[in-house]
Amino acid sequence: MIKNDTWIAQMAMKGMIAPFEPSLIRNVNVEPSSPLRPVISFGLSSYGYDIRLSPTEFRIFRHIPGTVVDPKHFNSANLEPTPLHHDQNGDFFILPAHSYGLGVALERLQLPDNITVICIGKSTYARCGIIANLTPAEAAWRGHLTLEFSNSSSADCRVYANEGIVQLLFLEGEPCAVSYDARRGKYQDQPEVVTLARV
Repeated sequence: MIKNDTWIAQMAMKGMIAPFEPSLIRNVNVEPSSPLRPVISFGLSSYGYDIRLSPTEFRIFRHIPGTVVDPKHFNSANLEPTPLHHDQNGDFFILPAHSYGLGVALERLQLPDNITVICIGKSTYARCGIIANLTPAEAAWRGHLTLEFSNSSSADCRVYANEGIVQLLFLEGEPCAVSYDARRGKYQDQPEVVTLARV
C-alpha cells in the first residue's frame, strides 16, 4: 500500500525525514524584506514527499581516454566535481547536454522496517529532458540518498540545489525476514556527499 500525507507527517515527526517540511513549498523568502522567489516544489504532497538536492556536491561523468567505468572497481577520476553557481533564481549546478551526474539529497531518511521507498522524477525536470535514475531505498535503510540524473536533451540544464529534485513514494509491505539494516547493507548511513558504486 502506498502511504499518504497523514502517515508520512506522523513518521517524519518520529525521525523518518529530517529536515521535514509539512506542506508543499513553491515559494521561499530569501531574506525577510525580499519578495517571495519561486522554487521547484519540495515538501509533503498527497502521497509522497519531494526531497531537495543538497548544495554540498554534484559530480559529472567525464570520459577519460583508455578507461572503462567498472562498478566493481569504480575509479573516482571518472567523476568530476562541478561548481555550485548562484544568481537571482537560486543556487544551481549545470548538467551538460547528454551527460550523467550524481548529487545527494539534502534530507536524511530513516526508514521503518516494513517500508520501502521508490524515487521518481519530478515533472518539471522531466519536461527539460532530465531523467532521475534512482534505485529504491529498502526497509530499514538510513542516510542521505545519492541521486542519479541523465540529461537526455541537447542543451545544458540547470539543476537547482535546495529545491525539489525527486519525489519519494513510501510503500508498506509485510514485515521482511531480513531488513537492509539487519543484513548490514553496503550503502547504510550514507553521509551528505555523493557515494560511489561499491561491491
